[in-house]
Amino acid sequence: MLFDGVVSKRLPAGVTPAQAIAQLRASGHTQLASMLSGMHLTPGAGVDITKMGQLLGVAALVYLIGSLFSYLQGFIMAGVTQRVVFTMRRDVELKMARLPLSYFDSHSHGDVLSRVTNDIDNLTTTIQQGLSQLLTSVLTIAGVLGMMVWISPLLALVSVVTIPLALVVTVGIARRSQRHFARQWRSTGSLNGLVEETHTGHELVQVFGRSDAVIEEFDAHNRSLYEASFRAQFLSGVIQPSMQFISNINYVAIAVLGGCRVASGLLSLGAVTAFIQYSRQFTMPITQIASQMNMLQSGVASAERVFEFLDADEEGPDTTTGGALAPASDEVASVSLRHVSFRYEPDEPLIEDFDLDVPSGATIAIVGPTGAGKTTVVNLLVRFYEIDAGSILLNGVDYRELTREQVRSAFAMVLQDTWMFSGSIRDNIRYGRPDASDEDVIDAARQARADPFVRTLPEGYDTILDEDASNLSAGQRQLLTIARAFLADQSILILDEATSNVDTRTEVLIQEAMTSLREGRTSFVIAHRLSTIRDADTIIVMVEGRIVQQGSHEVLMRARGAYFDLYNSQFAGAST
Repeated sequence: MLFDGVVSKRLPAGVTPAQAIAQLRASGHTQLASMLSGMHLTPGAGVDITKMGQLLGVAALVYLIGSLFSYLQGFIMAGVTQRVVFTMRRDVELKMARLPLSYFDSHSHGDVLSRVTNDIDNLTTTIQQGLSQLLTSVLTIAGVLGMMVWISPLLALVSVVTIPLALVVTVGIARRSQRHFARQWRSTGSLNGLVEETHTGHELVQVFGRSDAVIEEFDAHNRSLYEASFRAQFLSGVIQPSMQFISNINYVAIAVLGGCRVASGLLSLGAVTAFIQYSRQFTMPITQIASQMNMLQSGVASAERVFEFLDADEEGPDTTTGGALAPASDEVASVSLRHVSFRYEPDEPLIEDFDLDVPSGATIAIVGPTGAGKTTVVNLLVRFYEIDAGSILLNGVDYRELTREQVRSAFAMVLQDTWMFSGSIRDNIRYGRPDASDEDVIDAARQARADPFVRTLPEGYDTILDEDASNLSAGQRQLLTIARAFLADQSILILDEATSNVDTRTEVLIQEAMTSLREGRTSFVIAHRLSTIRDADTIIVMVEGRIVQQGSHEVLMRARGAYFDLYNSQFAGAST
């Protein structure tokens, strides 16, 4: 309109546009006359300031509405993204509770952490930025295309040709870069696994002089991650300049064809100028979509890893009703294993036809060489693994008729590997029974012989532990886990090398505490120090998944069998 007004001002007033064009043709300005024939002229009128102001007002209103919609889009997308990620994190956490122990045995802890942290964070960024940009670009393409068709269907058709061309280029490059993004996040998980392992075992790495070997292994993982990341980013980065090249070709084609149509009078110069601007706005979102492909591909690779985790095989279906755990005498549970068979690998038998009856309140010690299946029996009792054949009875009830929560709530465990979370000593002990009072916590610590050392700490029971509880010794951490078991006060107690990390003097105190703890409970004790289980009601000697001997300490010593050899080998080794 502005250009039409400037040209109209130069034409003589009082004539019609047709007369002005005819005069130009008569004077030999045929090309100029053809160009003016496609314009909206009012000879002698000049620029219509009022109409120009109206158009500027409409443009300002459109921009204001556009800003409001952009704000609304950002608000909606932030809510959608965070709700999706909130649900995904919750699903991942619930999934971890349903996964069998075998999954964590076969996957690096660092890789699992990478899936539930790095990959979800990357997916969050992709949804928040990539999806928002994709939506904006698609709507922009649709709106601009409508305006281009309204101005000139022919020129719009030329611009539309760039879409399939852009798709071909984008898909071709993305297909090659996608596998590198998948490798990038796999390498990230492997690298995190290595860092987690070497950080946890840093002291051993230093003691055995393996620092150089660890650095070399880290460099290999880091190099693999670098190469995958470089190739993925480079290939996806090629998309944007390729789109820019296609955009420039489209611009040249529109400029040439539009100039020809202006010269022939089929379009006004203003219309072509506007169309060129729209063509830039049309190709810009296509370029933006292409430039987002590296983020989208990285997000897809992370999503595949997260959903692979969510699709992992879970524990077998639990009972939907949950039977009743029949009461035993004095509310103490009895345990029976009948013809139990189990193997980690289908072709490698471990426990075959295992029979064991544990009356209420009895203390059963399980001993044997490494790999005999002692800890496996404990894992089967608490349903960390499902038996392949036979049955396990709690108070005469097959534990498969009970929910896993019912089974595990009957056990309290003290393991060789102590576990503490970031928090106070009081909270770590209270983990055994969240509703316990402070007096109950202190009483449990006294029974476990942990109270004296806790009171020597500056903050006492309010002392904050880090995630590794590195501000406590191994023995002190073990005492706290024993206090936790005291507080839990369950009917069945499992002690798996519970005194392995304490000194001899502390072990004597712990043994006294264990005697008190075992009173009124059915207990399973796994120990390599045979001197600590001499007072057990029954000692089970296991070799290669089978019970080879069973009886009290005195009976087994008189039998001069496997237990006799194990017992004497320890003291013989100690005396040399």
